[in-house]
Amino acid sequence: MLVNQIAVFLENRKGRMAALSDALSKEKINLIELFIADTTEFGIVRMITDDNPRALKVLKENGFTVTSNNLIGVEVADVPGGLASILSAFDENGIDIEYLYSFSRKEAGKAFILVKVADNDAALKALAKYNVKPLGKF
Repeated sequence: MLVNQIAVFLENRKGRMAALSDALSKEKINLIELFIADTTEFGIVRMITDDNPRALKVLKENGFTVTSNNLIGVEVADVPGGLASILSAFDENGIDIEYLYSFSRKEAGKAFILVKVADNDAALKALAKYNVKPLGKF
């Protein structure tokens, strides 16, 4: 399954993350997942909300530099080797990973992996060969 993600370029300055969060909060937009990659001067905040189109609009209106893209979303058993099955499928089919992040829901015994690749169609075909379950409704 493809999962839409928002990416925000954020200056690494005091209060910028709070301003981002506040802008979404005022519009009652809920963050579902959040990942931050940073350097000394800036960061990229990757997020999924309960209303990405509206979040994109709100953030742009509040002066943030923001884009949107689709990730591959998969679900695996939350056990040692769960991630390895996906990485093997990509490796054996020549799929390069730009980045990934994951989270688990212990109560469900599942791990959820979000992956950014250059060719989503090829990645989905590679995963289908290995019977990797696409992420359901996110």
